[in-house]
Amino acid sequence: MAQHVIPAPGNSEKIRVLTADSTRMSSQLLAEALAQDRQFEVTGIEPKGSSILEAVAQRKPHVVLVSSVLEQSTTLGFDLTRQVRAAYPETRVILLMDTCSRSAVVEAFRCGAQGVFSRTESSKTLAKCINSVHQGQVWASSAELCYLIEAFRESAPVRLMDARLEAILSKREQDVVRCVAEGLSNREIAKRLKLTEHTVKNYLFRIFDKLGVSSRVGVVLYVFRLRRDLTESSVSDGAHAAGSKPVSRAAKPNSRVVPNAVEAVRELARRSLV
Repeated sequence: MAQHVIPAPGNSEKIRVLTADSTRMSSQLLAEALAQDRQFEVTGIEPKGSSILEAVAQRKPHVVLVSSVLEQSTTLGFDLTRQVRAAYPETRVILLMDTCSRSAVVEAFRCGAQGVFSRTESSKTLAKCINSVHQGQVWASSAELCYLIEAFRESAPVRLMDARLEAILSKREQDVVRCVAEGLSNREIAKRLKLTEHTVKNYLFRIFDKLGVSSRVGVVLYVFRLRRDLTESSVSDGAHAAGSKPVSRAAKPNSRVVPNAVEAVRELARRSLV
């Protein structure tokens, strides 16, 4: 399975990793396996929300590897990811997935994860995943990135995004962003917009700089999360204007938004791969 990562400068400092698998025993076993790699300083934590958050506060890990399902906690890994990212934005989170279904992958990135990792992959690949995410990269397979693009296409009306991006990008840059979100190559973008490939590349570099990202993946994630943020803000404002009570988390679990979602996406996608 092809992974989308880019090389980055080495770092002699050990990477502090916090592991919280689905059970306490599996957390310890996972920690022991990762500790065999000398680049990591690993701590295994019982799969309990309060214990994990306390450990993050005390140990200040660079990367938290958490299962999407925590048997000893009423909190799902997705919810915990939101809490970690909101309280400790410098800490990067990888969700360990039992299934990399479309809905699970999309929700993982919505809640602020920097990577998703399938249990079917090897421990060697996991070490590479942790190292890559620590360096600021986004870890996802080609299929998982396709899920994000599909979700992006099905999300909010384009006008919600355009209103915000008009203040950042030129009209032509917005056209290029839409093409990137459709998964078009530089050649395909050039053909559609009647430009040269060299001009498309120049537009992309300017877009990366303005959005604070460094790749196509970063652009897709930025706009996807921006649409999500704007849509839910609009729904929330409409509910309050009508005198309705806010929808509870239990009633609508997929509508939760991380505070400062746009800034979270900037950090998430800052060094992801083209």
